[in-house]
Amino acid sequence: MRLTYQKIHALFSSELAGYEYDFVFVNDGSDDGSLDELLGLHREDRKVRVLSLSRNFGQMAAMLAGLENAHGDAVINMSADLQEPVEMIPQMVQEWSEGNEIVICYRTARHDSLINGLTSKVFYKLAKLTHPQMPEGGFDFTLMDKQVVQEFNRIRERNRYFQGDIFWLGFTVKFLPYKRLERTIGKSQYNFSKRLKNAIDGLLNQSYLPIRFMSLTGILTAFIGFLYAVSVVYARVMHQTPFTGWAPIMVLILVIGGLNMLMLGIVGEYVWRTYDEAKKRPNYIIHKRYE
Repeated sequence: MRLTYQKIHALFSSELAGYEYDFVFVNDGSDDGSLDELLGLHREDRKVRVLSLSRNFGQMAAMLAGLENAHGDAVINMSADLQEPVEMIPQMVQEWSEGNEIVICYRTARHDSLINGLTSKVFYKLAKLTHPQMPEGGFDFTLMDKQVVQEFNRIRERNRYFQGDIFWLGFTVKFLPYKRLERTIGKSQYNFSKRLKNAIDGLLNQSYLPIRFMSLTGILTAFIGFLYAVSVVYARVMHQTPFTGWAPIMVLILVIGGLNMLMLGIVGEYVWRTYDEAKKRPNYIIHKRYE
């Protein structure tokens, strides 16, 4: 945290000296001493504000907490692990000053495990079906104009999808590429289950793709079944009934049964999200504010 603070502070003392700024650090229920380090920064510099959540609510909730409590004409969202190059901030501010309401820094390369890298590529390929603007490497490192942040915060949903919500807003976007750096500070809590949850949210939150997939699969299965039925009737009329056995029946049962389970699972995901929204629980709870 301190190194991140020092690097950003140095920028606003040199290249961005003409801009007012403050920091909003969100402690997402970490147990590695991060809060103590943040409180130390807060005591040294009153421009450092700290929000400590009551527990770990996840990456999306932490970003929402930061954005909903940020002030200023523009807000930059980034992680504190220095995997995003702080040196890009002046360029982001410059693009914003030229009229771009959203500046997105997207990843062209990343230091991930083979599985994480492969699953990320597959997910973002699917995400492009709904959001053609989506960079293949994805993004979190963004600058948003004050109006964009206000509209972003007006979205009151439980299962948010950060990238999709930004594109849905429809503001002017500028893309800047970067290579994601290897993490050298701390250990990420963004494990496979959380990555999977984010991927499911991304596919279901703003897309009819799964429902359309179910419909098209159902139509295709019914069409194939109809053709098979016609061939069976023809064979019966022509007295060419083939040898009957359990294998074709088992194949049909397994295929159709598997498709039914897949479709029920997708419907279940939508039902769960409807139930989750109906409960109207907050995305996060702030335990303490240090301002």
